Amino acid sequence: MKKSALVLMLTVIVSAVSCSFTTKNQTDPDKDKLLIDLISYVLSKGHYDAKDINDSFSKGVYKDYVEALDPLKRFFYKSDIEEFKKYETLIDDQIKNKDISFFNLTYSRLQKRIGEASVLYQEILDTPFNFDKKESINTDYENSSYVTNKEEMKERWRLQLKFNSLSGYYDKVEEQIDSLTKNDTYKRKTAVELEGEAREITRTSLKEYFDVASDLERKDWFSIYINSIAEEFDPHTYYFAPQDKDRFDIAMSGKLEGIGARLQKKNGNVNIVEIISGGPVWRDNKVQVGDIIMKVRQEDELEAVSIGGMRLDDAITLIKGPKGTKVILTIKKVDGTVENIEITRDVIELEETYAKSSMVKKNGKTYGVINLPKFYFNMQDYNQRNAANDVKKEIVHLKEQDMDGLVIDLRGNGGGSLQTVVDIAGLFIDKGPIVQVRTKGESPEVLSDRDRSILWDGPLVILVNELSASASEILAAAMQDYKRAIIIGSKQTYGKGTVQNVMDLNRWMRSNDFGDLGALKLTTQKFYRVNGGSTQLEGVKSDVVVPDRYSYIDIGEKDQENPLPWDKIPAADYTLWDGYIDFEETITRSKDRMAQSEQLKLIDENAKWVREKRDIDTYSLNYDDYKASRAQNEDQAKRFDAIYDYKTTLTFQSLPYERELIQKDTVLAEKRKRWHENLSKDVYVEEALSVLEDMKINNIRKSKSSLSLKN
Repeated sequence: MKKSALVLMLTVIVSAVSCSFTTKNQTDPDKDKLLIDLISYVLSKGHYDAKDINDSFSKGVYKDYVEALDPLKRFFYKSDIEEFKKYETLIDDQIKNKDISFFNLTYSRLQKRIGEASVLYQEILDTPFNFDKKESINTDYENSSYVTNKEEMKERWRLQLKFNSLSGYYDKVEEQIDSLTKNDTYKRKTAVELEGEAREITRTSLKEYFDVASDLERKDWFSIYINSIAEEFDPHTYYFAPQDKDRFDIAMSGKLEGIGARLQKKNGNVNIVEIISGGPVWRDNKVQVGDIIMKVRQEDELEAVSIGGMRLDDAITLIKGPKGTKVILTIKKVDGTVENIEITRDVIELEETYAKSSMVKKNGKTYGVINLPKFYFNMQDYNQRNAANDVKKEIVHLKEQDMDGLVIDLRGNGGGSLQTVVDIAGLFIDKGPIVQVRTKGESPEVLSDRDRSILWDGPLVILVNELSASASEILAAAMQDYKRAIIIGSKQTYGKGTVQNVMDLNRWMRSNDFGDLGALKLTTQKFYRVNGGSTQLEGVKSDVVVPDRYSYIDIGEKDQENPLPWDKIPAADYTLWDGYIDFEETITRSKDRMAQSEQLKLIDENAKWVREKRDIDTYSLNYDDYKASRAQNEDQAKRFDAIYDYKTTLTFQSLPYERELIQKDTVLAEKRKRWHENLSKDVYVEEALSVLEDMKINNIRKSKSSLSLKN
């Protein structure tokens, strides 16, 4: 990262903010005004492509904000929107004047409408639905109009609730048919009884929905307003409220401090829905999935706090804590007994965040597969566990098994740390530029691998798809530009070519009586390939294009609102990898194989079918019509069963070091078993291994590399 320009820019902002934003004891609306003033200032001064906050900007914020509050148009009336519309070109002025009257109006109105809807849905569900009636529902909410009166609102809710209940009714009927087939003594239920049960399932689902809505506080809705402003700059600029920032840090590092259980609120109770392998709860083995946490007591407190009815985020705040501290939980067990359980908190590593590897034998050769879910790192200390160090360790372990070729799987990897990309790419080349980074108004900075050593100089394939983004695209692009690896996957990757920095808003305050202000994730730079091209919007185009389930769905950067434009800069000075003899021939052979693959043809047909189904927005609410439609869909879907039945002759297994861990950890063992089974059914991995098999190493280059390593 170019510290000269970026740090100078932030220093100027910090100085200005420290002078401008000094606070006393004030109310929440004053905190809201402070956040608006602070964030809008930082955005205008620090964003890579700052926008003018004018009437056009105001219209964009207005549109996105109103849609975010009521995306299904089930709360606001046309009269509400007409009242809001007066502010459509005034939000820019309100931002400049620290005026939050538009937010206050929408917030109070939404709370009123949510309250009305929470009563309305109950009234509707008290009356049985007539599934014989010929009527339909249109789910194209974006192009739907707002209702004009209570009768229209009730009808809109009725159609949606009937649609939900119809699906449940169909499932109930099918379940009963199966039960009658299997059990002659099964007591048949009437259609009236089944309809009633389906309606109650819908009621329960709606109750949970409104329970979550009631848990949201004013500050949660204000975050939506702030982000409607922030995201007008670009899709990746985002305000993190304090608890959102904690979740972001956990996602980036794969670590948290707490008890090691995932919690969910249901019917007012805090339920344990998953126990994280290796965590304190898992080690103690005194708590199980399905248990309810009733009270929480800290080790230095005498009284326990009841968390029944408490917001889930607030309950989690009480339960989690620093490593080594103790918390006493009053647990209602699945069997109904109540018990106080003391748990010593610890650092929990979320295994699914981290790189994992497997090896496979094919035609007498050993190949490695490394799956990298994200480019993780610790935002406070890069030297702690990060993706680069873990990938390096996995390669070392694979080399110990005499690996002949390596696949790096970046499918679904949305990115992460820029530095980890540079470090990982450096494992595969002598030295040289990996990515170019440009700060606004500055010349591009070339981030390079300066270490001449090469950890892996053998055949390399990288798997990508439409969801491979940001850091994934940097690695794939660098290896493609160097001709170091063959990229297999979607026509193009996601197309995110921007760099964000997370800025702690609290650090910019001279004094602050409001508590934690959260953080701002801000787009400050763009990155470019070593060949000068940008991945922004265009992504990385695979050397071998293969269809997948996302092939015909618009999910890339270009399909988001307010993306930054594509551009290019001069190429960096880099030298092509000369480690392969038949690089282009290998690509041609792979393309030929893929063109003949019946499995890929079926996947392509399935992707087209999925797109067709996504485009449907009108559904019948008549049971016979619905049943016929479901039957037709199921018949069509049967054509694609072979996709999931596909299986190669390949057998994947964990490395020796991991097999030792698996013997002690049944959860990890089950996760690896499922992963290996999926790999054996994966046509993309199968082709990646065939490509590795085809890649011929330049022995002269290899001998030079070995010599340089010895020296």
